[in-house]
Amino acid sequence: MPWKKAGRELYKRPDNHTQCDLTDAEWAVLEPLVPKRGRMGRPRATDPRRVFDAVQYMPRTGCQWRMIPACYPPFTTVQHHFHAWRDSGVFGNMPDALRGMARDLAERAAEPTAAAVDSRTVKTTGSGGPAGYDAGKRIKGRKRRIATDAGGFPVTVAVHEASVQDRDGAPAVIPAMLEKAPQVAELWADGGYAGPKPERALKDRGPEPILSIIHKPGETKGFTVLYRRWVVERAFAWMSRCRRPAKDFERTPAGSPAWAQLAACRFLMRRIARGITP
Repeated sequence: MPWKKAGRELYKRPDNHTQCDLTDAEWAVLEPLVPKRGRMGRPRATDPRRVFDAVQYMPRTGCQWRMIPACYPPFTTVQHHFHAWRDSGVFGNMPDALRGMARDLAERAAEPTAAAVDSRTVKTTGSGGPAGYDAGKRIKGRKRRIATDAGGFPVTVAVHEASVQDRDGAPAVIPAMLEKAPQVAELWADGGYAGPKPERALKDRGPEPILSIIHKPGETKGFTVLYRRWVVERAFAWMSRCRRPAKDFERTPAGSPAWAQLAACRFLMRRIARGITP
């Protein structure tokens, strides 16, 4: 999903120094989602807004921790807050809150009743950690598997080795998606999710089947927009506007979902702050 001239003008910042910083309207959207200072311990000396500016600077630019500019808090402070927010589930709750805001902005029901699931393989680096070979894409790395609602707003994100097939990785994302969106009555997926394992992941939904396999027309050659499955591809396109998710730099898959969630939230947050329906 390339940038167009209208989009560049819409998201352009006043100057190059603040290209990654939150505007007042964007911080108003995110401030309730950032944990408040606890009652115990010393008073907080660092502005959480500047910390979050530094946290989102990393996925946007793809830099290393030590390469965070001096205009932000020390990288050790930013790293500490990032790990604390990641481990406490803050980055997992942000997509849920932003999805609710986006659905309200689009005049949709608060809880989604339909969803789509798909995966994308990205390369890993020399940092090590679990990795596998995706024979279909001919890439060695990890798979990011996401489930979105009908509008393309992320519901769950899971990361594992690229060697895991879609039908084997379905139990890693489908039950979590149904836990967050229990009213989903229809789930769209590609042919890789056909088989008994995805069906077993949906057995708690009752005898009524909700999984719909969307196949590519046999006579079609090359790229084509597939019914209902394009919303997941758009969600991946939102993530790809940040540089860090272009590869998986994490040593273990445990930290990878946080960067994917931050990248997905960034685009939604900026549109919500402007009152634009995604």
